[in-house]
Amino acid sequence: MAAQPWGGDCRGFVLLSILLGTLWEAWAGRILYSVSEETDKGSFVGDIAKDLGLEPRELAERGVRIVSKGKTQLFALNPRSGSLVTAGRIDREELCAQSPRCLVNFNILMEDKMNLYPIDVEIIDINDNVPRFLTEEINVKIMETAAPGVRFPLSEAGDPDVGTNSLQSYQLSPNRHFSLAVQSGDDGTKYPELVLEQLLDREEERVHHLVLTASDGGDPPLSSTARIQVTVVDVNDHAPVFSLPQYQVTVPENVPVGTRLLTIHAIDLDEGVNGEVTYSFRKITPKLLQMFHLNSLTGELSTLEGLDYEETAFYEMEVQAQDGPGSLTKAKVLITVLDMNDNAPEVTVMSLSSSVPEDTPLGTVIALFYLQDRDSGKNGEVTCTIPENLPFKLENSIDNYYRLVTTKNLDRETLSMYNVTLKATDGGTPPLSRETHISVQVADTNDNPPTFPHSSYSVYIPENNPRGASIFLVTAQDHDSEENAQVTYSLAEDTIQGAPVSSYVSINSDTGVLYALQSFDYEQLRELQLRVTARDSGNPPLCSNTSLNLFVLDQNDNAPEILY
Repeated sequence: MAAQPWGGDCRGFVLLSILLGTLWEAWAGRILYSVSEETDKGSFVGDIAKDLGLEPRELAERGVRIVSKGKTQLFALNPRSGSLVTAGRIDREELCAQSPRCLVNFNILMEDKMNLYPIDVEIIDINDNVPRFLTEEINVKIMETAAPGVRFPLSEAGDPDVGTNSLQSYQLSPNRHFSLAVQSGDDGTKYPELVLEQLLDREEERVHHLVLTASDGGDPPLSSTARIQVTVVDVNDHAPVFSLPQYQVTVPENVPVGTRLLTIHAIDLDEGVNGEVTYSFRKITPKLLQMFHLNSLTGELSTLEGLDYEETAFYEMEVQAQDGPGSLTKAKVLITVLDMNDNAPEVTVMSLSSSVPEDTPLGTVIALFYLQDRDSGKNGEVTCTIPENLPFKLENSIDNYYRLVTTKNLDRETLSMYNVTLKATDGGTPPLSRETHISVQVADTNDNPPTFPHSSYSVYIPENNPRGASIFLVTAQDHDSEENAQVTYSLAEDTIQGAPVSSYVSINSDTGVLYALQSFDYEQLRELQLRVTARDSGNPPLCSNTSLNLFVLDQNDNAPEILY
């Protein structure tokens, strides 16, 4: 910026330093709360104000708010009490399925400091789900030649709860032919088995009706029942045998609906109806029944709905092959879903300083934003860029949080607004990207003094001028804005022939027009030297001066005089 005559701070040099952003503070510790699922909206979770070392009223004053990755907010802040409360009813099973521990993670943003505090809330399970069988009736076919002690697998019940609230036991209705045995799998799942205690006689009793009860360990316990129908059939001495003990397939998530994923196949060495094999699901959830179809005759497994890697990346189910009389065998089906780059990155602006003083120090944080991509691997790796030749740069903080900070001195008089394009790009092939636009307004500071076009002026006025006549106009320009550019004019205090300047000339402080306060006489006063000061209204004000030489021109206003 060019130097101006007598430019500067009229009251001395004052240093202004406005700090809009603070250095990022990463807190190593995490705050842990717990709350039971299904509590009412507004239920107390924790005293967040106390744990942050604040009074409740400071939450709003310091811009304390919740930031989370998901679109659904499970918790809210009560500004009156300073408590963390539930934003609605929380279903633990919907959030965490049957994970032993259910943690919800989010951050508390203290906006005035741009600090993030990580919060963990453990959702405590309650016994709100009844153990349920996939079907209300279980059909079992048993050869009349079956020896006592033979076991027949039964459909197990499912309970979305965890711990003691989950399925704990099975009970069979009393009878003389059968008992119940329960096996536990490696994952803790309990499998009921029907145990034959006495030989069956089809001619004596063709069908046996039993009741299987599944109970959980809640307080009070919940239970449900399934009817078992045992049909006694003639001898079938060969069970179907699958070609593989386990079927596996890997498919991309964008396969069309109706795509055949794989074909299961079993062989039964019997003839006739005893060798006719049909296929069905054995261990599968109601949700998977809506997604997959198994052809009972051909064994073809196909999709009924589109697959989404971001929702579920792996499916496991059990299928069974059954011959005409009822002999069956089971196999496991594993479906792995491959991620495709079908989600563009998302940019969420958490905090933005829309107006920045032009004397902001270098390194000041202007904006805080978060990047995320629902894809995985390379497809979910996101980078962010901004256009070059801007006085800003990006800094990667923690957990995909970015900061926009200043790198150069700002000058409102050169450019008063910056439109910044944040471009987030993932690492997929081809890559997907998304742009977010933010505007940064540069606020004015009083860094320009008023400036006169010339350092000095020469003004000529005939003598005998009328009193109050306008004799000259001075104008100074100030490149600042608003009050920083409001200029007032004044005359420097001085004396001429023993009298103050203000008795000869005055100046309009707003317009800069100079007026003659008396009629000048060339024979008495031929030249006046003045100094005009232009001062802006900033804090502190800045000023500039210019010299004004006023010359009185002679007129023929005196007749000759005869001295002798």
